[in-house]
Amino acid sequence: MNIQTLIVLTGPTGVGKTALTLEIAQHYGIEIINADSRQIYKELPIGTAAPTKEQLNHVKHHFVACKNVIDYYSASLYEQEVISLLNLNPTSSYILSGGSMMYIDAVCKGIDDIPAIDDEIRTDVRRIYEEHGIEEVRRRLRLVDPQHYGEVDLRNVKRMLHALEVCYQTGRRFSEIRTNSVKQRSFKIVKIGVCLPRELLYERINRRVNEMIEQGLYQEAISVYDRRHLNALNTVGYKEMFSHIEGEYSLDRAIELIQRNTRHYAKKQLSWFNGDPTIHWFLPDKPDEIWDFIDRCRSEQIT
Repeated sequence: MNIQTLIVLTGPTGVGKTALTLEIAQHYGIEIINADSRQIYKELPIGTAAPTKEQLNHVKHHFVACKNVIDYYSASLYEQEVISLLNLNPTSSYILSGGSMMYIDAVCKGIDDIPAIDDEIRTDVRRIYEEHGIEEVRRRLRLVDPQHYGEVDLRNVKRMLHALEVCYQTGRRFSEIRTNSVKQRSFKIVKIGVCLPRELLYERINRRVNEMIEQGLYQEAISVYDRRHLNALNTVGYKEMFSHIEGEYSLDRAIELIQRNTRHYAKKQLSWFNGDPTIHWFLPDKPDEIWDFIDRCRSEQIT
């Protein structure tokens, strides 16, 4: 292949991306780039359904269990590191697989060059939220950047805190720095989405949550409980387990909530993916059809 190709495999959580990714990677003899924003953390293999040691041994993976939950990480850093990997091996193709929408967009489209945030500013902004709550975060964002305040999801603390950090770091409005322009890439991108009928998808999600419980999700949550305030742990599975540990509800209720909230997340993912017309959709149990599509794309018969 003359042009480096990045095969992007995405879809909702629980649909079966991991197994299919391994099949595709082995079929083409290529390496895997993880695009799940929580699988990068070493401490969270069960709750993130990270690839097993056996799977990792079959095919080389990048960005799996490479960070600690205390490490700061972002879609911007992910973009830089993935692009560096691709540039380091310009004649090699890869499969980028996962369901973290912003991470996938960061690699395929690029994100704005937001400056690095000083630790002192990040700590100060986090303290505002911890000491005064979400209303104070909203008030401050409205003062420094009324345009972004009118656009952002006012329930999304993480995004509001990030906007405040950028405003305080640069002295400019976050809305002025954002351009949302698409960056040109030197590699060919082939986007594949996999999905299932809703009832079957939800059944698989429920079953996978039960498997996580059997594998030791409760014990994993206990092991990171003292760091529950970290952004890496602000995710489905751990939040519900932390509430159970604190006695807010029973284990059975926690499991029900994890299943429900995971289904909600899958629905959110599909809404995001449906806004991308460049994704070509398949059933996950039809690898031959996917291979045929990839082969045609590599031959540039499909763009």
